[in-house]
Amino acid sequence: MDGLEQSKTRRRSLTYKTSTCWTGGRSGTLSAEGKPAICFSSLPEWKGEAGLWTPEELFVASVEISLMSTVMSFAAQHRVQVLSYRSHANGVLEESKGDYRFTRIVIFPTITVAASAAEAEVHAILREAQRQCLVANSVVSIVEVNPTIVIQ
Repeated sequence: MDGLEQSKTRRRSLTYKTSTCWTGGRSGTLSAEGKPAICFSSLPEWKGEAGLWTPEELFVASVEISLMSTVMSFAAQHRVQVLSYRSHANGVLEESKGDYRFTRIVIFPTITVAASAAEAEVHAILREAQRQCLVANSVVSIVEVNPTIVIQ
């Protein structure tokens, strides 16, 4: 078995490191080595500072970003030329039995592809990406994708 075959069969473990630093009140900074810091706070409804990223927004954004990255990876593998990708996402936070949980994240991508791609092919890539999306597969919330495909 050559090295490539071994790497496909061997399970890997990756560790991601972040750091937070309290800056006062319910706010702080998030950092990771070699990356710019992100200022964050609790939700203003929970006495946080308005205008800063919240953990809730970062959670929803993580799922949205991961889906985009996965779609782009599969599009490249299938040689589908993506001309643009934009999305927005809604994360539904609900209270149940005294606890809050994200119950659903709905992602609305608008994907523009070259005329050489078939719409059915793009939908197949989206389904594959949704099945393989690392972050979406790591959360308990239901993740839905409602795409708009534009052939140009």
